[in-house]
Amino acid sequence: MVRDRVHSSWSSASLTEGIVLVASNREREIHSLTAEIECLKNPPSVGLSSHLDGLREENAKLKYRLNVLKRSLQEERSQCSKTMMNINQRLQEIFGEAIREAFPDLENAPLAVTPNQQAKFGDYQCNSAMAMAQMMKSKGLKVNPREIAEKIQQKIPDNELIEKTEIAGPGFINVHLKRSFVSKLLTNLLLNGVGLHPALTDLTIVIVDFSSPNIAKEMHVGHLRSTIIGDSMCRLFEFLGYEVLRLNHVGDWGTQFGMLIAHLQDKFPDYLSVSPPIVDLQAFYKESKKRFDVDEDFKKRAYQCVVKLQSKDPAFIKGWNLICDVSRKEFQKVYNCLDIQIIERGESFYQNMMTAVVKEFEAKGLVEMDEGRKIVFAPGQQIPLTVVKSDGGYTYDTSDLAALRHRLFDEQADIIIYVTDSGQSTHFQLVFAAAQMIGWYDPKVTRVEHAGFGVVLGEDKKKFKTRSGDTVRLMDLLDEGLKRSMDKLKEKERDKVLTPEELTKAQQSVAFGCIKYADLSHNRINDYMFSFDKMLDDRGNTAAYLLYAFTRIRSIARLANIDEVTLRKAVETTEIVLEHDKEWKLGKCLLRFPEILQKILEDLLLHTLCDYLYELATTFTEFYDSCYCVEKDRQTGDVVKVNMWRMLLCEATAAIMAKCFDILSIKPVSRM
Repeated sequence: MVRDRVHSSWSSASLTEGIVLVASNREREIHSLTAEIECLKNPPSVGLSSHLDGLREENAKLKYRLNVLKRSLQEERSQCSKTMMNINQRLQEIFGEAIREAFPDLENAPLAVTPNQQAKFGDYQCNSAMAMAQMMKSKGLKVNPREIAEKIQQKIPDNELIEKTEIAGPGFINVHLKRSFVSKLLTNLLLNGVGLHPALTDLTIVIVDFSSPNIAKEMHVGHLRSTIIGDSMCRLFEFLGYEVLRLNHVGDWGTQFGMLIAHLQDKFPDYLSVSPPIVDLQAFYKESKKRFDVDEDFKKRAYQCVVKLQSKDPAFIKGWNLICDVSRKEFQKVYNCLDIQIIERGESFYQNMMTAVVKEFEAKGLVEMDEGRKIVFAPGQQIPLTVVKSDGGYTYDTSDLAALRHRLFDEQADIIIYVTDSGQSTHFQLVFAAAQMIGWYDPKVTRVEHAGFGVVLGEDKKKFKTRSGDTVRLMDLLDEGLKRSMDKLKEKERDKVLTPEELTKAQQSVAFGCIKYADLSHNRINDYMFSFDKMLDDRGNTAAYLLYAFTRIRSIARLANIDEVTLRKAVETTEIVLEHDKEWKLGKCLLRFPEILQKILEDLLLHTLCDYLYELATTFTEFYDSCYCVEKDRQTGDVVKVNMWRMLLCEATAAIMAKCFDILSIKPVSRM
């Protein structure tokens, strides 16, 4: 059985993919039609009189079709006019067409366009010529890369973006952008907001499986990473126009619930009529586990409770629900602090689906017996999945297969992301391989991916634990963050200038923002060291620095007595001048936002967005230090002159930073 919905390959899902693809096809068709018209203008002399009328009629039809296509292309491009242009992607489209024109016989020619690292060489660079020379050499054609670059340069089509190109070194094509067009893009950003064109596919459904704590156990620092990273991924997909389902695959089923219910019966025998006052579920779990390990009678009763629970006995289901509800309330405290929206769909949800999954594998002859177990070997995998234990019970492997099948067939997901620690990568590799083997999905069509992450280390570079060696409770960590954040604000005497309400908002913004940013700003694949001192430092690439920087940018217009109405009018009437080097650098940095998100969409590495946000903040500081936005009288402090186009650059910077914060789930405040 395979999915009956057909979608375009996930790897082509990009910010403007539909427009780019259709526009590119339109331009190729226009070029072809133009060539046909030119041919018809100069037909061969032989038999001209007998075919002249037919040729004229054909010429007229082609011209009509050409005009229709040109209008269609303009309309399609205008669809993006209210959204931010991905400049890199547009340049790839331009150079892709030039390469096809210059080398029509070279299939799958490499296309490489990147921002230029040195401003003196231009703004972007096309590095395709060297790779093309290597490709030609492998086919027995020896061509100088510089000659290839020259041919590409000659075939660059007329476009709205490029001012000039220059060939440097062995074949680099340096690209200089039109400042007037960049200015228009910035004005468009201010007029229409920070918007990107959604993927022009059928409604794309994304499922992100994240957080996933275990019932009856405290959320710990490991869950912090999954929760923060998963939430930010969801926010990215949501911003790009995808329909996102945020799932919390909690551990709410299994043999441990037998011992918990047995302990509940002993400690609170009237639990069916009186809600038991379980305050510390972690301690309750430890008590039941201790009894399970040393008391054989209790262990037998615990197993009997598991059987009763699995047979859906109402009394045992109620006990199970009571335990789950206590945990949910504790989890929600964490989610409220971190502003997490998530739908619980634990292991219990998939229990009734597991038998059918095993039968499906058996029906296709994919199940082997191994010492009483039922196992499945997927192609290329050295380790099997155990789908049924020797005692007839199901496993995590069965549960995850059932969950994946439900997400593919019932939820009709196009993209499924699992956000867990990297230690589970082998497990998911096996699950995905088995699902592909049985034909549930084609990885070229549906993206199913494990986004793994490293562990959190203490400042001693060992696994982050309390002094007594216990796992750090997540709520304790968040409370400590709030305390340290307030200490930092009072150290800066912010309590003397902010109202109590403003101070509390600033405290929460800094505390939770710094914890999130410290995680997201590191490559998720690596381990990272947790340090409150470093994350609360207002120097360097930290949330504290960026939040202060954002607040200062937002205050520039307010301190110059410029209200929103004046700024809005200025957007419509004032050209954004980009003559100063620092103005130009800031303008280009702002417009790289879409290509940054495109990269993250492909590799799911959110530290790239943090790096960009820090680069934008420091680029703005360079601009603000070099270019007067507001000039004041030194003696009176009165505003003498306002450079309105520079105020608009301030506003554009604040708008992009605000969207970055939103994707990273960090809440800036108006006063700090």
